[in-house]
Amino acid sequence: MDPAPATPRWNLERPYLTGRFHQEAKVSASVQPTGSKPFSLDSYSRGGAGSVIGSYAVSVQELLVIDDLLSALVGIEGRYISIKRVRGKEGYVVFQIDSSMDLALQELTRRIFPLCEDFVLLSHFVESRSHFKNGLVNHALAAALRAFLLDYQAMIAQLEHQFRLGRLSVQGLWFFCQRMMSSLNALAVLVEKAISNNTSGSATLNLLQSQAKAMAGDSAVRSLLEKMTECASAAYLRMLERWVYEGVIDDPYGEFFIAENKSLLKESLTQDYDAKYWQQRYSLKDGIPSFLTNVAATILTTGKYLNVMRECGHNVQVSLSENSKLMSFGSNHQYLECIKSAYDFASGELLTLMKDKYDLIGKLRSLKRYLLLDQGDFLVHFMDIAREELTKKPEEISVEKLQSLVDIALRSTAAASDPSHEDLTCCVERSPLLKKLSTLKDLDCAYPPDKLAAADVDQPMPLSVTGLETFCLGYKVQWPLSLVISRKALTKYQLIFRLLFHCKHVSRQLCTAWQIQQGFRSVKILGTPVLRSSILCRNMLKFLNSLLHYLTFEVLEPNWHLMHDRLQTARSIDEVIQIHDFFLQKCLKECLLLLPELLVKVEKLKSLCLQYATSIQLLIPSIAVANPESTSKSRVPRSRVKRSDNRGQQLKLASENVVMSESILKFEAEFNSELQSLVPTLSNSSQAEPYLTHLGQCILGVGIDQ
Repeated sequence: MDPAPATPRWNLERPYLTGRFHQEAKVSASVQPTGSKPFSLDSYSRGGAGSVIGSYAVSVQELLVIDDLLSALVGIEGRYISIKRVRGKEGYVVFQIDSSMDLALQELTRRIFPLCEDFVLLSHFVESRSHFKNGLVNHALAAALRAFLLDYQAMIAQLEHQFRLGRLSVQGLWFFCQRMMSSLNALAVLVEKAISNNTSGSATLNLLQSQAKAMAGDSAVRSLLEKMTECASAAYLRMLERWVYEGVIDDPYGEFFIAENKSLLKESLTQDYDAKYWQQRYSLKDGIPSFLTNVAATILTTGKYLNVMRECGHNVQVSLSENSKLMSFGSNHQYLECIKSAYDFASGELLTLMKDKYDLIGKLRSLKRYLLLDQGDFLVHFMDIAREELTKKPEEISVEKLQSLVDIALRSTAAASDPSHEDLTCCVERSPLLKKLSTLKDLDCAYPPDKLAAADVDQPMPLSVTGLETFCLGYKVQWPLSLVISRKALTKYQLIFRLLFHCKHVSRQLCTAWQIQQGFRSVKILGTPVLRSSILCRNMLKFLNSLLHYLTFEVLEPNWHLMHDRLQTARSIDEVIQIHDFFLQKCLKECLLLLPELLVKVEKLKSLCLQYATSIQLLIPSIAVANPESTSKSRVPRSRVKRSDNRGQQLKLASENVVMSESILKFEAEFNSELQSLVPTLSNSSQAEPYLTHLGQCILGVGIDQ
């Protein structure tokens, strides 16, 4: 906000132009002898020391006091009525009268003094609140008071005319002044509170409204205060009108109840996990006008929507008509209808823009296709061609090479027909999934993050962390889609992707181990570790497949379709954001990512499966079993028969290998133990989290063959 312009010095240094002359010490060189003490307002009178009013007849006194009263009513001292400033209170004065005056006249005169004092106070407020720094609302109120005082001064001029014609007495003056007494007094009370609290903007409007309500018993005064409120609010309503119809904050003096934080940029939505752009770029300030309290959030949102469209280069303005102008906030609540219409228009326009021009639903579907592994052929092809690079340590992996492999996989599969596949990127994290979860402080975990981190640390990790545990896909999101698909939302997608991707990797490794196991069929030795290993591998595959089935078909698919259906009926972008965030949070929770106790057990089971598959591939050489259907029995070469005999001997030696036997027994015991400990944990947790019942039912089928 730019600083308010300075008030010109001449407007402060020349009191006779500002109405402040009665507060200045005055010196009359023509009357005062040289060296005499100058007169001050506390004791100034145009009369001489011997010219006391009591020396005149009562009829003459009446004429003299009427002349002085007509001056006092417009804030000017008379010959027998003086003005004394109240020390410590700017703008407050007290009128005093010559004590020698007739007592009856003194009584009537003192009845009129409050009117004189109220006029001086109002004049001071009008002058002081007209300075730039006091804001548009105070300017408008001062202008309305100035107009009122002009009418008041016109009445005083008419009374003076009657006095010149000899038709005005003190009683008559008192009679005519009574009509203005209550009005000026109510305005003086208002001004006194405004000065003492130094109100501006919405505080001034709230004060006006409260004072008007307090005068419910006096319809004339209430009407006057409502008129003042209407005049003062005109400037404020113009600010409001520009915000809800154009999305522009036209607030040179910081009076509007919406603040703009220009340091928050829209680019932060795609870069900062904790970006507060949408929540704090425009925000509500304290001191909302009471008549706008119930619709303040709607007003804020309306302008935010218009700003989004303007930053997209889509300049749109609410069509204005005579009925849509915010002229006042009277009892007919027409202004509320205008605000609601503006909100409906801005909300509908932005939602249409996001869905049609920027294809919001298509982008969400693309995220599901790649980050939630809905595009199966792309993932299989990528894991085949990137296997060598992903087996390296995270710090040794070339992200550029991985990106090129991702592009090759995209162009070589059905994903090439997807126009959004070019937005797909890849990255390599520096920590495993559990450690990554412990760093995200705002996730709604069942346990504090420190316990999650501790659980991660306590679990032994025999295998070194590779790119297979830390690889994840990214997605390029442009404005304004970043409002919905923010950095935080994308991070949640990546957490789910990492869980699914690693499950797929472990499943592929177990399938490789299973293929190696098929060679044992030619060695018909029951009760040996060979058969136990085959059963264990099958149970591990059942566990992984059950887990993947649960994650894909029990969690992601139903929740995504539910979100998709809700998005079709969404009426605002805030509702879209809420639906999308709810979908991600629900998926994170049902994928066990927000349940540390269960997640640690699942990760341990996956680690055991991966160690087992790796051990099988190391202990038993890979054997390519010939397909009997592809080779005619009558045309088997002698060399192949010889190799088959050698293979049989090799497998028999392997089955008798002590190291392999011990390893298989160890893996079997650990896997069964972890699996049995997972089932009761699932059973207990399913009481609070019913969706875990489905996972429990899937896993309960594992181990039947043991």
